[in-house]
Amino acid sequence: MTNTAHPYDTVLPDSLRHADNYKWTKFGDDVLPMWVADMDFPVAPAILSALQGRLSRSVGYPQMPGDPTLKAQLIAKLAKDGLSDLTSEGVAFLPGVVPGLYAAVQALTEVGDEVLTVTPTYPPFLSATTDQGRVLNAVKLIEGKAGWTMDFAALEAAITPKTKLLMLCHPHNPTGRVWTRSELEQLAEFVLKHKLYVVTDELHADLRFSDAPDYVPFAAISPEVAQRTITLTGPCKAYNTAGLSIGAMISHNPDLVAKLEKTTHGTMGHPSALSVTMWQAALSGGAEWLADTLKYLQANRDFLSEFMARELPQVPYTPPEATYLAWLDLRSHPRAADIQQFLLEEAKLALNDGLTFGEGYQGFVRLNFATSRELLQDGLERLAKAVKA
Repeated sequence: MTNTAHPYDTVLPDSLRHADNYKWTKFGDDVLPMWVADMDFPVAPAILSALQGRLSRSVGYPQMPGDPTLKAQLIAKLAKDGLSDLTSEGVAFLPGVVPGLYAAVQALTEVGDEVLTVTPTYPPFLSATTDQGRVLNAVKLIEGKAGWTMDFAALEAAITPKTKLLMLCHPHNPTGRVWTRSELEQLAEFVLKHKLYVVTDELHADLRFSDAPDYVPFAAISPEVAQRTITLTGPCKAYNTAGLSIGAMISHNPDLVAKLEKTTHGTMGHPSALSVTMWQAALSGGAEWLADTLKYLQANRDFLSEFMARELPQVPYTPPEATYLAWLDLRSHPRAADIQQFLLEEAKLALNDGLTFGEGYQGFVRLNFATSRELLQDGLERLAKAVKA
């Protein structure tokens, strides 16, 4: 990023700490919140304009079978991403991606079945399994100097006759990995060999940085794997609209979509009218805003990486290829056992606790750098001061 001022540089606590903002009100006014995954930036003008227009028309029930305009927009967008030849029957809308995770576990497994995933991972992957009486089969990613990679030998060793479903996060939360085509091809061979179903959360796909590997949707690896895969996506991370919950489940096998819908019939709920309008506006008029926001996020990531290398070289960290999340390893700190609480008390800095991302990750923290440069620098200086003390 150049030295030219950016509108996001003016984002400061006074404009963020209001009653409607969970991230900025959960802790005290002296705490800098860099935890929950939403951005501190204003919403795209195209989205705001569309929402205002919708309020001037109707906020009655939207198209309950699934808005046809949004479906067509989404299918066209997914085709550009590599998921071509989707049909309308292969797309259904959800009130968010997390309900899709729960629905996939409920529909594609039975009580007592094993659900396979890799950790660390987004906490609802874990709770969607254990909350519904399934057995969590978690395989740790390999930690290396080059970053986080899948342990295919450990995945193979973890398979049992009760393993029915693989849950994938791509791009990965919290490490920020964009899995390469080669990695996904090896994973697809594994899936087909063991006849697993797959639910892949690709919510962060639009938050890839310019130096990331090419993004390949998992279902695009082969027609065979596409028939066994449900892809979950939505606009809320990329366009900073988490309060307007909406998502979609997508498959080249419409029977899988129908199975998830049938299993959750009457309990799933549906996206709001304003959520539908928001996603339509994001797809039709949000590209310029997203591109600009990504540049700012990438500059923030690079600033963070340079700061960590200079001030905290003892803290292992791999710059993310996507997302606005940094996964920091503080296991060597004397207070690793309660590091999140330590930072909250000593640094007045709120980060996500690593333990919620899987067993064995106590001592890690997840830091959200989707904020102004001034606030990011403040947060990093608080972190460094506390860790060095």
